[in-house]
Amino acid sequence: MKLFKSLMLAAATAMTLSACGGSSDVGKEIGVNKPVVRYIHAIPNGPAVDFFNNNVIADPNATFESVTAYNSFSSGATTLSYNTAGAGAANPLASAGPFNAGNGHEYTGIALVGSSLTPALTVIDDPFDKGLLNNQARLRVFNASFNANAGGAVDVYVIQTSATSPDITNVTPTMANVAYNAASPASGADSTYVDGGTYVVIVTHAGSKTAIFKSAPFSLGNNADWLLVTVPTTGLSGLTPDAINLLVANNSAGNGTLLSTTP
Repeated sequence: MKLFKSLMLAAATAMTLSACGGSSDVGKEIGVNKPVVRYIHAIPNGPAVDFFNNNVIADPNATFESVTAYNSFSSGATTLSYNTAGAGAANPLASAGPFNAGNGHEYTGIALVGSSLTPALTVIDDPFDKGLLNNQARLRVFNASFNANAGGAVDVYVIQTSATSPDITNVTPTMANVAYNAASPASGADSTYVDGGTYVVIVTHAGSKTAIFKSAPFSLGNNADWLLVTVPTTGLSGLTPDAINLLVANNSAGNGTLLSTTP
């Protein structure tokens, strides 16, 4: 797909490329840009940590809710890890890899509460296959809540509405049957595309229509690039069944936005 696009784009005019989002998106689309990675600290009440890329520090002293900007790195065999801030790369709290990082791909390393209440790390691979003329928002969900549905899967409804309590009785989930420690769309697949607007997110047990989380209405703009991460309300010390919040990571650096459930 990207090879075909690179051949087609070779003849595109500079005006067309500029109108389609600039050279950065073009480079990702045709697979010539270096891979990029961001890091998310999704452990409530967890310690400050240092993230490492192949044992080289990449994001120091990250705290809960922190989301870094995407930073480029060399393609090839890659292992991401994290450790307590200042403890160094040896004997990390958690690691993921090695995986083969490819040019034009976006990666996200997520520190989360593991199924045994120990630190864990998961990497999402986003091949970034957005069409250059597409100005929709990119959207993905990650279930980092082992306490949701007793470790089972959840359904996530991302509904374009200004209503505080939309009726989901006859609505199909936007992302259905999202397992714990998994993304939807799955790692390695492109994100879902939605129009900009006002949205409400509702999370239920898979197959249920009873909300365990419901956000207040929030704005999602065109050309946004958002990852919605379900997180427990408490951290490694213990988990309350179905008590979750939503950590929203966009495509800019700084803390994510933590959304609490509405009554």
